[in-house]
Amino acid sequence: MGHYVARRLLQMIPVFIGSTLLVFLMMYALPGDPVRALAGEKGADPTQVAKLKAELGLDQPILVQYWNYLTGLFQGDFGTQIASRRPVADVIAESWPVTAQLAIFALVFTAVVGIGMGVVAGLKPNSVQDRTLLFITLLLVSIPSFVLGRMTQTFFAFQLGWVDPNVSLEENWYELLMPAAVLAALSLAYVARLTRTSVVENLRSDYIRTAVAKGLPRRRVVGVHLVRNSMIPVVTYLGADLGALMAGAVVTEGIFNIHGIGLTVFEALGKREGSTVVGIVSLIVIVYLIASLLVDLLYAVLDPRIRYA
Repeated sequence: MGHYVARRLLQMIPVFIGSTLLVFLMMYALPGDPVRALAGEKGADPTQVAKLKAELGLDQPILVQYWNYLTGLFQGDFGTQIASRRPVADVIAESWPVTAQLAIFALVFTAVVGIGMGVVAGLKPNSVQDRTLLFITLLLVSIPSFVLGRMTQTFFAFQLGWVDPNVSLEENWYELLMPAAVLAALSLAYVARLTRTSVVENLRSDYIRTAVAKGLPRRRVVGVHLVRNSMIPVVTYLGADLGALMAGAVVTEGIFNIHGIGLTVFEALGKREGSTVVGIVSLIVIVYLIASLLVDLLYAVLDPRIRYA
């Protein structure tokens, strides 16, 4: 197990470097000069522009800039914003916790509701429950997130008055429940369908027929044997979905006025704050890699036949 973990950690290094380098080059390729944009329509003094670029290291070749960023990143330095001159680490520290909380709520909602619906439908294929699940999941997949967000905001906030339409600056956890449900809607549909398909396939397996023939209680057959083996593809999806929920929170945070990394990235792209965008993307990539490693290690727990020698 230790050798496997060490090997996977070494494999993460080129993946991290490649993904962050790609984003870094994409930000460099955007049109416009973020330093000259600080002066607005009046224009900027070329001497001051050159001085500011030298201070920020923007006058160096792009690969040299990336190397400086990478070496600083391993020391905890995510760079400095051009306009405000604030450390990007401080900006991330302000916006990251609320997005992480939102993504975790959405992931828990996806896992609990999606797996529950999938198991119920999979145990009785072609039944009313199964057809209802198909209709609900197709509906969730068909509705864009910004439409679903506005619908839930109008119904639950403006018409029923159960919740506030926007998340306050205090960011109480219960205010994130409705945005988390909207953010999790698409993932929930995929998890429910994936669980249903996996349960139906495993119901036809020999080990399930053997367990039933041995006279094991139905609760044990379903809970221990059927569901446990059916969770392997679902866990794979959920592991990758955690990073996707964080990266895909831009629309949801905009609808519910959540001051997280989604709005931060959106504003940074408009201002061409490359260090902010690359810093947040780097953090999301790390979340992806760690989640992928944890999923691989969970395989051995779900399926005893899997061993990492």
